[in-house]
Parts: sequence; C-alpha cells; structure tokens
Amino acid sequence: MDPVVVLVLGLCCLLLLSIWKQNSGRGKLPPGPTPFPIIGNILQIDAKDISKSLTKFSECYGPVFTVYLGMKPTVVLHGYEAVKEALVDLGEEFAGRGSVPILEKVSKGLGIAFSNAKTWKEMRRFSLMTLRNFGMGKRSIEDRIQEEARCLVEELRKTNASPCDPTFILGCAPCNVICSVIFHNRFDYKDEEFLKLMESLNENVRILSSPWLQVYNNFPALLDYFPGIHKTLLKNADYIKNFIMEKVKEHQKLLDVNNPRDFIDCFLIKMEQENNLEFTLESLVIAVSDLFGAGTETTSTTLRYSLLLLLKHPEVADKVQEEIERVIGRHRSPCMQDRSRMPYTDAVIHEIQRFIDLVPNNLPHTVTRDIKFRNYFIPKGTDIMTSLTSVLHDEKAFPNPKVFDPGHFLDESGNFKKSDYFMPFSAGNKIHSHSTSEEKIMFLIQNFCSCKLNKFHVFHMYSFNSRMILLTLHSVPPILPPSLLLPCLCFYIYNDILSVYFMFTRLKLG
Repeated sequence: MDPVVVLVLGLCCLLLLSIWKQNSGRGKLPPGPTPFPIIGNILQIDAKDISKSLTKFSECYGPVFTVYLGMKPTVVLHGYEAVKEALVDLGEEFAGRGSVPILEKVSKGLGIAFSNAKTWKEMRRFSLMTLRNFGMGKRSIEDRIQEEARCLVEELRKTNASPCDPTFILGCAPCNVICSVIFHNRFDYKDEEFLKLMESLNENVRILSSPWLQVYNNFPALLDYFPGIHKTLLKNADYIKNFIMEKVKEHQKLLDVNNPRDFIDCFLIKMEQENNLEFTLESLVIAVSDLFGAGTETTSTTLRYSLLLLLKHPEVADKVQEEIERVIGRHRSPCMQDRSRMPYTDAVIHEIQRFIDLVPNNLPHTVTRDIKFRNYFIPKGTDIMTSLTSVLHDEKAFPNPKVFDPGHFLDESGNFKKSDYFMPFSAGNKIHSHSTSEEKIMFLIQNFCSCKLNKFHVFHMYSFNSRMILLTLHSVPPILPPSLLLPCLCFYIYNDILSVYFMFTRLKLG
C-alpha cells in the first residue's frame, strides 16, 4: 500500500479517536472550552502565561473546569475553595501523581517524585526519617549550611567591589549543600566535576520550562521518534544518574554500618538490613536525582528573587536589618529558635514566596479512584491541575496581591499572621504534619537577608530581571564576625532544600 495512503488513513483514525474520546468524556467531566481534535485546547492557552489563560477560563466556566492538553482531559481547580476542598478535605482521593511522560521516562516509576503506591510510601517514609534524624550526635545539616555560607561569602568577597552577576554563585551554594548531605562532602566552585553536574541540572530545568516539552508531554509516543531538546534532557539525566552511581560505588567500598555519614550510607544500610524490593541501587540513584532536581534551581531562583525584591524595596530591607540586629545581634549566627521573635522577617519571607509564585500551577495530580466532586464525576486516573496563582493572588486574603507587601502577613499589632491561603508549593492534610520543615523553609531567607544586609553594601543594580542580577558589592570592613553574614543565606538554603524535597515526599500533594 502507498505510504501516503497509510499516513492519511492513520491520521484519519487518530482524528476520529480524538473526537470520540473528547465527546465520550465531556458529559461527565466539568465544563470547559471546546477542544480541537487531537491538539485539544493547546492553541487556546498562552504557553508563556498559563495562569492568565486559566483565570480567563475560570471566569467563563467557574472554579472547576476541564481543558484538553492534547487528547487528554485535565480538570483544573481555580481558587482557594476548590483547591482546599480537593487537596485538604479530599486529600487521599487527590493524592496520586499526575502524568509527566518525560520525567516518567527518567524515573521509571522509582524514587520519590514520580513513584506511586507502595514504592512511594516506602521511599517517602525512609527519606523523611533519614533527613529528620540526620546529624543527631554528628555533624548536623545546619553545620553544613553554615560551612557553605562561609564559602559563599568568600566568593562574594573575591568580586572586590566590581560588577558581578551572582546567579552562578547562588546556584552553586544550594547544590553544594545537597552534595554535603548526600555525598558527605562539598565541592569547590571551580571543580570540573561539580560544574558539569551544575550545567546538566540547570540545562534540564530550562528544557523542562520550554514550550517544546509541553508539546512533548502531550504527544510522547509520537515525538519520541523525532529529534528535539527532549533528547538533550534524557542525555543530561543519564549523566546525572551515572555521576550519582559512581558516588554510590565509592560509598559501598567505605561503608561503616555503625557510623553512617550521609543519606547514601543510610540507604545502603537499609538495603543490607531488609530484603526489600523498594530499596535498590537504582531506586537510590533516582531518589538522589529527585533531591537535586527539586532543590537546586528552586532554591537559587528564590534567592535571586529575594535579592531583587530587597533591592527594589530598601525600606523593607532596613526593617529586616533592624530586627536581625535587635534579636540576633552582631556576634552570633541565627538559629531556628530566633524565628518566633522575628515577626517582620517571618512576614517578609512569606511574602517573598507568595509574591514570586514559584510553582504557579503545581505538578499534576491524579485522582486515585472514581470520585464525585462538586456534582461532577471525575474518573480514576484523571489528571488534576491546581492553580496556586489563584490562591496566592486572591484579593480577599491579600489586598493588592500584585504589590509586594509584608503587611499581608502581619496583624494590626505587628505580629506575624498565618494565612490558610499561603500555598507556595501545595496544600494537603499531610503537609501540616511537617510544619518543622516549613519553619526552616521560612527562616532560611532570613539568613539571606542577614547575609546581604550585614556583610555587603549594594551600591548599584545594573539590571533588574529574573534571569540576571548585575551588582556592585562593596565588602564591609570586618567589624562583624563572619558568622553573621551568610549563615543567614545558608539557613534559607537549608530551608528551601528541605521544603522542596518535602514537596515531593508529602502525600504527593506537591
């Protein structure tokens, strides 16, 4: 048969299948914009501002509606009430991990971020316990963060008051903290092996954010046969996994079951103690990859935005500085116990995360069983998208939400005010049980504030955007001990690393 005829027949069959699937499901699912065959609603969604498109849809169809990403329906939850009802009130039913084909190809159903059922539960329990208990009687994670803080400050000192782009340094620091926790040692910022790891991680983040990956995730079976940047992502992922495996082999040779040094040692000991199919070398490699992927770019991006916002709002920076000096002083490093006495700094940390809206639409969820939600029937396995932007920018909870204002988290007396609408990563009934990590999440930016405010004067800002900050940093004479400068930043690094890691480990709600 003529290949052209075969191609035409195949496309016709695909078209008919698409129309049938869309029509068969639309009567049961929530309403939404009419999808085109095969491509669904992709052309109706602005790839550069998905949140804005979803908000427009919600104005027409309400807080619960359906969009088709390709031929696959996705139910969108828009606004606090809908998100809370699903992720908190019906947390178990909405706890499944949605489909992200390119990442599923990398993880193969292992690790933490994209595993399900028993594998996920076992890995989550072990990871939480290990990270919580790590450093008990030994070198704590906080010590590692302070060490990285000192190294980071020294790198900033080397600029000698000349213009610099701190993007690279702010990326190295969180990655090195993860390396210290996972591998027991940090790397020099000029280490070739470390630089290659950073390059692979950063490039994959850029690729995952590209429009091409959005298209690929909707048509993976078809686009697997075509060249594209998804091939680069898979190549980088293989490099990262091989890098981790080499470190695992080194740990196996030096393993002391009575004295675990880091996360890998604890995992290897667990493998020896239990004949559990969930704990394998491949699972270990994927779990470590998840931690790197979740913590590095997220942390450095938050730090960049924090610096930008404090530069743009010097009056806020001054108030944070005053509170830091009053509570912490100039002769010691900050600690988690200080947080309760620093309501303004706490509010600034919350407002930074609210304002930057780092994960606007979250990772996809899926319902774990057939469920009736707000009089709509949602079949088991349906993907769920939660618009966190609609919660973080809700005008009822945060007046003038597009304005950076720490007052959003302060009461009339100047005390810190919690908000149920604060969902920078997600929400859910299991998230609140890990409030300790949330506290660390918030307090680490304080260290960043301390670092920036106590150790350097920022005289000029030459560029103001999310990708680059070009600054002139003038080092302050050493009237302050080195402990105060970047432990502040590093505490935040610790916080964000743990927070994003727990984002993946908590009941699949992040």
